This record gives sequence, C-alpha cells and structure tokens, in this order.
Amino acid sequence: YQRRVHGLATAQAQHACRELGELLEARGVSVKYAIHPVAGRMPGHMNVLLAEANVPYSALYEMEQINPEFPSTDVAVVIGANDVVNPDARDNPKSLIAGMPILEVDRAKSVIVLKRGQGRGFSGLENPLFFKPCTTMLYGDAKSSLSHLAQAVQHV
Repeated sequence: YQRRVHGLATAQAQHACRELGELLEARGVSVKYAIHPVAGRMPGHMNVLLAEANVPYSALYEMEQINPEFPSTDVAVVIGANDVVNPDARDNPKSLIAGMPILEVDRAKSVIVLKRGQGRGFSGLENPLFFKPCTTMLYGDAKSSLSHLAQAVQHV
C-alpha cells in the first residue's frame, strides 16, 4: 500500500509557498504555517519540505498551537489537504472520521483550498468545508496555483 501525497509534496510547491508567504509578510501580513501531524508521507514530512524552502522553523505551528488562532484569522490557505481539515470530524458524531483531530481552518473568516480536483480524501468522505460560504476552491497544480496567488498579491 502506497499513500499518494497531493498538493505541496507532489507538486514540489514548498518554494512557491514560501514565496507567497514572503510577499504577504512584506505587506505586513502575519504568515503562519500550520501542519497536521499526519500530513505528508511520514510525520515531519511537511516540516522537512518547508525547511528545504527556507521557511523559518519559528513560523511552523503544530495543530494544537494554531487551532485557537483560526477564529481570528482573516484567510487560511489549505494546500492539498482533505480529511485533516474536514469539520465533520469535529461536528458530526456519526461521521466515519468523528473524533479525528483536524486543523480547524473552517473557523477562519475566509478559506482558500488548493486542490488538483474534486476528489475525496482517504476516508472517501465528502468535505463540507469545500461547500461553506467562506471557502473558495482553487483547482489545479499546487505550485502553479500558489504562483498565481503570488502574482495576484503583487498586483494589489
């Protein structure tokens, strides 16, 4: 069984992610990188990719650290995640993933989700986050999508 990683790792988008973060920081935006414990192929995978892109370790936040901050977050950008940001794990006791810890991005004022397509996560469940009024879906390769977001920020 081989687990396929989508988003940041597959697209090798860690440098584009850092570049978007730097552009936002240059405009006075506080940028934090939230990492779910099971993100990537193994624990710490996303940390390694972001370190490779020279994202400062001090900007990386574990789920327990960042979740309390989402209600005061203007925009959360989700790259390739599905089940680990599915609010049904928290809100729906009948869900197959009930009780699974999630990044509570749905509590941010606005969410931008970057995904290659409309597929479901490893659980096979539809993610209600993707249909919330606060969520914008941006389909495509994560690296390309992040580059487009960076270009949009440059023109603001």
